[in-house]
Amino acid sequence: MNTMPIWYSSPNLDEINQLNKNTLGETLAIEFIEIGHDYLVATMPVDNRTKQPFGILHGGANVVLAETMGSVASLLTVNRELFIGVGIEINANHIKAVSSGKVKGICKPLNIAGKNHIWDIKIYNEANELTCVSRFTCTIVAKNRI
Repeated sequence: MNTMPIWYSSPNLDEINQLNKNTLGETLAIEFIEIGHDYLVATMPVDNRTKQPFGILHGGANVVLAETMGSVASLLTVNRELFIGVGIEINANHIKAVSSGKVKGICKPLNIAGKNHIWDIKIYNEANELTCVSRFTCTIVAKNRI
C-alpha cells in the first residue's frame, strides 16, 4: 500500500475551503474537514438547502457533494497554475435516506494517472451508515484552454 501523498503540493483545509467561496458548494455549506495522504473528507448539512419535497436529502445534493469533492481532489493532484479538472461523468447510487444532521463524504482515487481521473466517493450519515456511493470522472485540461 502506497502511503506517499498523492497531492501536488501540501494543501491545507483553509485553502481548500476557500475554493468553495461564491460557488454551489458554499451555498450548500459543503465543508472540507480532513486531508489524508490519498483521500479527502467533507461534510454537508441535511437541511432546507439540501432536502427534496419529502423531507429527505435530495439525490442531487449527494451528487453535488461528490462532484465537488472529486473536482477539488483532482485539482489538488496537479499544478494549479497550469491545469484544472473538469467533470465529464458522474453517477450515484442512493442507498439510504437521510432526513437530518450532516452527511460525510470520503473521496479516494481509483485512477489518477494520465489526464482522466476517476474518484470513488462514499457518503455516510451521522450513524456512519453508507447512504450513497458515487463514481466521478474528471479530465485535466490546461487553464489557458478554458
